[in-house]
Amino acid sequence: MISLQDRRMSQARRQRVLALSLRQQIETRWATLGIRVAHRCVRGPETGMAMLRGRMGGTGRAFNLGEMTLTRASVVLDEASPAAGALGHGWVRGRDRRHAELIALIDACAQHEAWARHIDSELIAPLEDALEARRGEAARDTAATRVDFFTLVRGE
Repeated sequence: MISLQDRRMSQARRQRVLALSLRQQIETRWATLGIRVAHRCVRGPETGMAMLRGRMGGTGRAFNLGEMTLTRASVVLDEASPAAGALGHGWVRGRDRRHAELIALIDACAQHEAWARHIDSELIAPLEDALEARRGEAARDTAATRVDFFTLVRGE
């Protein structure tokens, strides 16, 4: 039996990976899982704005950095599925309504324990690896343009 805390941590991880991944990658991998369930949208997908907060140096006083476009969706699985009535939520930056709905659908399906293991191992783990590879590539590109500044101290 999975504890509630572990379930919440895996749900947060799942949501983060899905929101940061490209929709085309998610759709391709989701199609290979073979999980076909009927669902209906309870809310959205709808696009709005979210306020971003920042801190100077990561520890200073909080300030409003600016707004970001955000799309959210909530879906419920239909009665014919093994996880009937499961409610899933999805948020994604930008205006991609299909991406938000797909995240919500995966979130709802992941509430079925057998599907959750399947989703985590065959969908989330490869997407997480792809995200890490993209992060590494961006870090290498950034490192190639790095400039080190130094100060000469006179011996007086």
